[in-house]
Amino acid sequence: MIQFPKSYTPRWIVFLIDLFICAASISAAFLLRFNFVIPEGYIDALSFIIPFVLFFRSITFLIFKSYAGIIRYSGAKDTERIFLVAISGSLVFVVMNVINYFLINGSYIIPFSVIAIDFLLTVFLMASFRLATKIVYQELYNPSKEKSDVIIYGAGQFGVITKRTLDKDVESKNRVIAFIDKNYSNVGKTLEGVSIYHPDHLESLSEKNNIDKLIIAKEQIEAEEKQDIIEKCLQLNIKVLSVPDINTWINGELSFNQIKKIKIEDLLERPPIVLDVTGIKKKLLNKTILVTGAAGSIGSEIVRQLIKFHPHKIILFDQAESPLYDMELDLQEKNNFYNFEIVIGNVADKYRITKLFEAYKPSFVYHAAAYKHVPMMENNPTEALRTNIIGTKNLADVSHEFKVEQFVMVSTDKAVNPTNVMGASKRIAEIYIQAFNQISNTNFITTRFGNVLGSNGSVILRFKKQIDKGGPVTVTHPEVTRYFMTIPEACQLVIEAGAMSKGGEIFIFDMGKSVKIIDLAKKMIKLSGLDIGKDIQIKYTGLRPGEKLYEELLNDKENTIPTHHSKIMIAKVIKYNIAQVQEQFKDLLNLQKHHNNIEVVKKMKEIVPEFKSQNSIYEELDIEFQDHE
Repeated sequence: MIQFPKSYTPRWIVFLIDLFICAASISAAFLLRFNFVIPEGYIDALSFIIPFVLFFRSITFLIFKSYAGIIRYSGAKDTERIFLVAISGSLVFVVMNVINYFLINGSYIIPFSVIAIDFLLTVFLMASFRLATKIVYQELYNPSKEKSDVIIYGAGQFGVITKRTLDKDVESKNRVIAFIDKNYSNVGKTLEGVSIYHPDHLESLSEKNNIDKLIIAKEQIEAEEKQDIIEKCLQLNIKVLSVPDINTWINGELSFNQIKKIKIEDLLERPPIVLDVTGIKKKLLNKTILVTGAAGSIGSEIVRQLIKFHPHKIILFDQAESPLYDMELDLQEKNNFYNFEIVIGNVADKYRITKLFEAYKPSFVYHAAAYKHVPMMENNPTEALRTNIIGTKNLADVSHEFKVEQFVMVSTDKAVNPTNVMGASKRIAEIYIQAFNQISNTNFITTRFGNVLGSNGSVILRFKKQIDKGGPVTVTHPEVTRYFMTIPEACQLVIEAGAMSKGGEIFIFDMGKSVKIIDLAKKMIKLSGLDIGKDIQIKYTGLRPGEKLYEELLNDKENTIPTHHSKIMIAKVIKYNIAQVQEQFKDLLNLQKHHNNIEVVKKMKEIVPEFKSQNSIYEELDIEFQDHE
């Protein structure tokens, strides 16, 4: 089979071909004008007219660089350039005609009718040459029978750009067979020669064609609409990809490599949160803010969200050196933000915290530093005590001492009816700052929410790694459910809750519906284009120490009070006496020094009676407590 070389055709060859087309066009124009019988006067004149036309056409080629485009990738811009070349050359012929008629010998060099026909032929033949070359090249190197059928979701500007990107990328081996659009006024029409269908026709399209992919190409798409089309595709075993935000396009142009697979986060996405920007800015403008755990998933996102409200300075406090360095570069290079300080330290080191407050005197504290891995803390309860409880106490005490305006603690739904050490440690920290609020001028509040998508150590990241390795994907139990929200959503609600607080509240967030982890795993496998049981296995490993089947945002003795924000509620919780709490904390501090795990957990259960261990060696303590009752 004859093949084109994969190297690009030299410009001078394209230039010469275009000149040949122009010579053919002017000759054909004369033939058409005179019904293929050219008068003798014009036959003799052709020896002058053809060089005359080629001379001026070559000048317009050089000016507009019509020969410079890569023929096999020709598109609308190249056709536009051809039109400009042809019209400018034809206008020159008109001007030369007028000059010759009125100033030289009273005759026209080229009949005006011939100029008009020549213009049309030149545009048609030059554009056809490029289109034909493109089609032949694509068919030789990317035959139609080897192409995958693709549907584009969105029949707007983004959809058109996506189709042209696929057509232009010879190596992509994709053929667009349909557009899908919810707008009924578009259904039944064609776009770039491709029919537009309603989403209801996706199943019938799948039955008639071997659809490999659907690409979501809409500039604005509601979360619910996006989730609906993704769910349909998963049921039909169609891979789903998405066109990125226009701001990420290189030099304003979309490339095929930028079209990425849909992530599981897109399936759990919810409508964007509306923040009280004025109220938040009023509180945070020109203030110094301390964020603990600033290198972690939640802490780092809180920092990024705070930037929008123009604080005077943000103090990033964490013990993780490398992630803090990455955060420093991220703030400077991506966010163009420099009003921050990096401080390395541990929240359990009260002297370090005191020195930090002396140096920077923060007005607001967002406390996100914590140990959060359930099985690890089950095996290391004294470390959960040191960081989650004592660390929180240290920060609260120093915040009170330095008259901080507001202290916002990031808690977890695992603090509700805890079944593990981690959850119990966070509940005890909640109790301390809530009780401390009664005697302090500092506004102490707690924000409580479930799992965040993509956070360090989250199930999403673990599944991704397992899928990349070829499996198996491990799920602890077929009935395990969890609440999820995105990291930006959680952090926006933390900041919003801080702005509306009056002090002492435990804010809980609307987490939506709980999600079965097994369903999450199955969807992630399908989104990766793999078949469950064929390409990758799912394996049940059993509940881990301290893990429970489902999480709660409230315990049996708690109710909620609505706020002006539909996604934020205030938990009505039991109030604790600060003197009693401080006494209990003294006992915990003494126990921490001896690193006796059993005694530490036993004290935790005394402070939080609803703490009942599950799948843990500490279940025997619950039996002991029952015997004493």
